[in-house]
This record gives sequence, C-alpha cells and structure tokens, in this order.
Amino acid sequence: MFDIRTARLCLVTDRPLSRGRSLTDIVAAAVRGGATMVQLREKDAGTREFLAQAQALKALLKPLGIPLVINDRIDIALAVDADGIHVGQSDMPIADVRRLVGYRMFVGLSTSRPEFILAPDAQAADYLGVGPVYAQTTKPGTAAPHGPEGFRKLRALTNKPVMAIGGIKASNAAPIIAAGADGLAVVSAIVAADDPEQATREIAALFG
Repeated sequence: MFDIRTARLCLVTDRPLSRGRSLTDIVAAAVRGGATMVQLREKDAGTREFLAQAQALKALLKPLGIPLVINDRIDIALAVDADGIHVGQSDMPIADVRRLVGYRMFVGLSTSRPEFILAPDAQAADYLGVGPVYAQTTKPGTAAPHGPEGFRKLRALTNKPVMAIGGIKASNAAPIIAAGADGLAVVSAIVAADDPEQATREIAALFG
C-alpha cells in the first residue's frame, strides 16, 4: 500500500473551477509540476459520469505511480481499484469503510476540531485532512480558518500523517509546512490557475 507520508502535494479536483478545461489535462499538468497524489472530488456528478472520470484518471496516473484517491464514493473507488478513499465527518464511519475496502486502499478522514481528531474514527484512519487552514470558497459552510498556529495545535494532537487543506497556495503554504503538515491538499490554486503545471511546481518547490 502507498505510504501516505510521501504524498507531499495532493491535487484535489473541482471541475467547476476548471474554466472549461479538461480535468484530465489539468491533472496531467499538475503531475508534471510535482503533484504526488490526486483526489477526485465530484460532488455533483452522476454515478456514470463520476466513474468515467475516475477511470480516465486511473489510466493516466497508474503508469506514473501516482495514487488516485476517490472522495466519498466507496463504490467508485472499488470499481476502479483506486489507491485510496477519503471521507468526511458526516460520511460512512472509518470502521465500516475498512470492512468494505480492507487494507487494499488507504483511508483518509477530513477533520476540523480537536474532538474529531481525538475520536476513534480518526484513530482508525490512515491519515487526516485538517482544515480549513486559510479562508476558502470551494466548500461553503466549513469551519472558520485555523491559520498556521491553529493548525499547529491541531497537528500536535495526533501522530497520524496530516494533510493540510483550505485556501493553500504558493504564497501562504510555507507557514503551514513549518507548522507540521506532512502534506498539502490544494484545490483552486491549481485547478483554476492560468498554468496549472507552473502553479503546482511553485508549491512543490516549498518542500525542498
């Protein structure tokens, strides 16, 4: 199974931000720029549309050794033999996810508060997505941004690998890495960029 600690930069997709461009092309550009993991997030797509996009990304990423993570939809993850599945606090509990996928996939959990990080569900996950670290618009209704210091306090609560998410871009990512993020999950700064490859490269370079 893929070692999640090596996933320094995860591209999280959001087709409404793609400005009419092919999502597969954006993902390919991000990988050329240094993305080391891709999470396919399709909140509004029907099952067949979601499946087709997942199959296209799997075909692109597998030969490159880049893991594909499916957001929420365990059925899609199983259908394309994805490398990972990522769920939120209101989705299926991690223990039930694990019963379905076993240990063939790594399992991530989004979390935003101390009590969530300390809960059994988080303890059962392979990694945690913690945020939002900065103000963002891709997921309306989320918690207030934590900022670098708030993120540092949350990160100190767990020994699990932690991927920071929320409003991250090249100009503000360094303090989050310094605060203990094992990786960064980036959405709009790459998907909506004029040049997704260059935008990815600028963020990836912060890891040295």
